[in-house]
This record gives sequence, C-alpha cells and structure tokens, in this order.
Amino acid sequence: MLPFPYAVEGGAGQKTIVFLHGFGACSEIWRDVMASLALEGTVLAYDLPGHGQSLECEGMGGAKPAARAILADLGARQLVKVHLVGHSMGGAIATLMALADPGRVASLTLLAPGGFGPEINAALLRRYAAAAGRKQVRASLAAMSGPRSVPPDHVVDALFRMRKRPGQLQTLIDMAAAMTRDDRQGVIPGAQLDTLEMPVMVVWGAEDPLLPVEQTEALPSHFHLHHVLDAGHMLVEEAPDLVAEIVRRNTRRRGRRQRPVFGATAS
Repeated sequence: MLPFPYAVEGGAGQKTIVFLHGFGACSEIWRDVMASLALEGTVLAYDLPGHGQSLECEGMGGAKPAARAILADLGARQLVKVHLVGHSMGGAIATLMALADPGRVASLTLLAPGGFGPEINAALLRRYAAAAGRKQVRASLAAMSGPRSVPPDHVVDALFRMRKRPGQLQTLIDMAAAMTRDDRQGVIPGAQLDTLEMPVMVVWGAEDPLLPVEQTEALPSHFHLHHVLDAGHMLVEEAPDLVAEIVRRNTRRRGRRQRPVFGATAS
C-alpha cells in the first residue's frame, strides 16, 4: 500500500493551489482548470484514496481518513500554506482538512461540497459508481449535469480508463454504498463550519440533481456563495472557465477578521 495519495503537479510560483476531485473521478477532471491557473502558482491535483493511481494507498475508508492522508502528504512536500479547491466528496475532504489544520489552508473553494446536508440522490451516485463502459460513464455524467451540459470527451475517457484498473469498479461500488447508508450522507456540523476564518467560497449548480442546492441555505454568514444557473452537479466539467475564475478570485481574498475577545478593554 502506498504511503501517500498520487498527485499530478504543474504551474510554478509561490502560491500552491490543491485540487480534490469528487467521488468516482480522478485528477484528470481538473485539466482545463489547472491550465487556466498555471500562472497563478503551483497547481497540485490528487487522485483521492480509492481512485485511479491512489487505488491502494493510505486514507481509505471515508472523508476523514482521506483528509488526514492528504494533509500528511502536504506536510511531506513541506507545503506550509495551500489554497484548497474541492468538488463534491473532495469538498467535504477539503473542509475537514481546513477544520483539522486551519493554519495550513489559505483559502477554501468548495464546489457543491458533500457533507453540507443529509440529502443525497443515493440511487444516482450508486449508478455512477457502477458505470463501467464509456456509454455508461457518459450517461451517468450527463444525468448529474445540467440539462444542456455535454460531458467532455477527455473526462469520459479518463474515467473509463480508471475503471478498467483491477479492483477499481468494486471499490467504487463499495464506497458508494458506505457513503449513502439509509440513502443519506454524513453531515459536517454547522457550528464547526462557523469556526473557519480563511476565505470560503461555495459554488453550487442551481439544477444540481445529486446534492440539492437548498443545502446552501444554512451556510455560515461569512461564507461567500455563487449559484451557477442552468448547471448541475458536475461544475468542473460544465463550467471550467468559471470555476478557474472563482478560484483565482478566492485565492486573492483575505479571511475574515478575528472576532474580539468578549470583555476585552479598548486601549
């Protein structure tokens, strides 16, 4: 078993932007977004534990162990401060990383993140997990996208190749079953989210068929929110240029000011 998840690296510069894909995907989905942001700094996209070249690595078993594994890898790479970008399950992992090690996270961009409400279209996620052939993968991506979105060929091909790895398909089927027990998903408590001080941007497709957009209604007041009209759940594939621009802007924002300690006297 590999000690750390696999990651592909590009770009150059002092700023480091880390990308975490959603369930059933791989680092390849970020290709266009990473190309747009390569001049912003170093870009680093992981294959999450249980996916692609991280099929057998530390961090299997859910979002929390995955968060620990990626934080450990960032430490091994001596990356003191990073900007995190996470989609769906990757958004849940990015959030848990920010909660566990807030000093390491300069900004947090969450694309339809998991864990922000119990509702999930479990049947659709399980269908995606079991998609093996190109036609099945394409149909599953289309079902999770907005009504006029067409899944990019390079993403369909990458996910099809990934699923041909021995053991990959069964791993995804098992993970999907664990993630959607009782047709619900685990929830990150709102009180924990409210403690995050770094800039947080949440992006959600208005037509998301997997995670309802209503899950944005309970966000902490200091989170910034961007609704993408006519888009579904697959925001990275549906609107890569918009995602890149939102990430670019969020990495340039400052976090909220620390709240004054109650009872402190003015000098």
